[in-house]
Amino acid sequence: MMQQGDYAITFACLNQVAYTRQCVESLCRTGIDLARVIAVDNSSTDETRSYLESLPLGGRIFNKTNLGCGVAWNQGALAMQAEWSVIMNNDIVVAPGWLDALLEVAAERGLKIVCPAMIEGELDYDLDAFAQDAARRMRGVVRLGRRHAVCMAVHNSVWLEIGYFQPVPRLLGFEDSLFFNEVRKAAIPTAITGASWIHHFGSITQSAMKRERGLAARQALGGPNLNRLLGLGWLDRKAIKFRNKQQLRAWRRRELADYAMTVHGVRGSGKFQWL
Repeated sequence: MMQQGDYAITFACLNQVAYTRQCVESLCRTGIDLARVIAVDNSSTDETRSYLESLPLGGRIFNKTNLGCGVAWNQGALAMQAEWSVIMNNDIVVAPGWLDALLEVAAERGLKIVCPAMIEGELDYDLDAFAQDAARRMRGVVRLGRRHAVCMAVHNSVWLEIGYFQPVPRLLGFEDSLFFNEVRKAAIPTAITGASWIHHFGSITQSAMKRERGLAARQALGGPNLNRLLGLGWLDRKAIKFRNKQQLRAWRRRELADYAMTVHGVRGSGKFQWL
């Protein structure tokens, strides 16, 4: 089991209090100590602030304006520094054993960033029962070199080696792309593991932050400008994208053949689609 000082959790939010409540309730249900959680609110106008103030959190940061995810993630990670910082969305629900499994796999595999498997879309199934069975069956499955920003445990050595997220609100959700590009260049070991599962409703808060700022994708610092920001030529970016697609297809084929499922599913119309 984890020691109390080994981890800290942070999430950003902007309105969407119902999703934040579901997320926090799932943390409590799975044994997470809310004293290890930092919530960063990007100037919500609904009941989010009063809800966060009612919780025994380790910290609350109330920004006066919407500073975007990158700034908020940095604020949370720095407010409670730990060996492992869990950066997560507030529009997710976690399953029992999710964090222990993440850190156990990281220790076994020498990973510095580790992410759970996930189902996206409708939560019309028993996540706890599903996750228990899926984690048992897919305990040894890892997609080495992959990662996602929906939920990730980041070792403190990563911050020291490549720094934090770019604190630019106009990045409009490309903060993770830039961060992961630095991770790739530094050859930091990462993976998605089938030993840990979450449900993700689908970038609810990220979309809300974009709408609130009134910025279209073409106005963002990402989008068409992403290659420049990544420091990659067009051909280099195409080559990386091609290799990633090939690897994803290979993982999907192998996982479906061995388990009849994969570490990334989408739920809709009462069925799972495996990616």
